[in-house]
Amino acid sequence: MGGKEAGPINAEDHDFALWEKRVDALRKVVEAHGLTNVDSMRRALEDMGEEAFETMSYYERWMNATTQNLMEAGAFSIDELNAKMDEVQARGPTYGEAQGGGE
Repeated sequence: MGGKEAGPINAEDHDFALWEKRVDALRKVVEAHGLTNVDSMRRALEDMGEEAFETMSYYERWMNATTQNLMEAGAFSIDELNAKMDEVQARGPTYGEAQGGGE
């Protein structure tokens, strides 16, 4: 984080979870539709503060920043997001289980 000692970085290739791939795809679609850009994403990431970088994974931070940008663009409100999250949660513990199979 911004010039602080962070220790070694693991640069080995690794598989991405399905949800991480979806976050990356969503971010690209949102940017292609002009609802965000690299500058607004960076601002949202930096606005999260140090705790987010210590407690959230890379893709959790990207999803948070994308959500923030979408709300700022007027794509949905916090109330609409909460209602949709309740709806999705009612489907089951995971998307795969909700569809009758695993990931």
